[in-house]
Amino acid sequence: MLYLALFIGIVSIVITDKLTQAFKLSSIWGGLGQIFASLVVIMVGNLEVSHINLGNHIELGYLTIPLTLLFLVGFTNVMNTEKVQNPSILLLPFVSLVCFSILAFFMGHSFVLITGICASLTIMFILLYGYFSGKVFIGRTLTTSIGFIIAVLSISLIKTSIVTIYIPIFTLALPFTLYYLIQNKITSVQSITVSSLTAILFGVLMFIIPSNIIWYLVVGLTIILVITQSSRKYRFI
Repeated sequence: MLYLALFIGIVSIVITDKLTQAFKLSSIWGGLGQIFASLVVIMVGNLEVSHINLGNHIELGYLTIPLTLLFLVGFTNVMNTEKVQNPSILLLPFVSLVCFSILAFFMGHSFVLITGICASLTIMFILLYGYFSGKVFIGRTLTTSIGFIIAVLSISLIKTSIVTIYIPIFTLALPFTLYYLIQNKITSVQSITVSSLTAILFGVLMFIIPSNIIWYLVVGLTIILVITQSSRKYRFI
């Protein structure tokens, strides 16, 4: 059912974004579409974070659905962009999806593995088509859909280990924030290259650094990213 819920969620996000753009509606409607898509995944796909393992087993109780919804909508908007972007920006979510797939393979998580591979191949096709045709441009609808897929994969792995929240934060949120920080100081190709190499570096470190150290990195960087959201220039949520 999770595959069906994911498909319904993506379709609802695409329809909502297209209608919002066509009728020039408030971005609130786009947010409502994301909330609806997230609720479909939670209710139909039975995907929720009901507990957290941090040495001790912490049950979330009544906070299960609100926190899962917050995670899903937050991660969905990591790739949120109002402006048309160069297709090469898709290298960032591509790295994240590859990391998800590799980790899912070792953890034996078939849903994340299959979905991650399919999404990675789709992005690779878009990149290759854009490279050879020069006609593909990346807009809000595509980035939001990719963000939603990454959000669902993130929650799926977080159910197994909260430390896996490292992937969307360090291989996507951080590189994407870095891209916005340096894009006006160097060329577009250079900024995408630096951001992608950063994502790859942190992706490799995930398989080298002990999980307890990763957790400290997650907490520290999360605080930094939350602070950056006070500035519209670096805002992605």
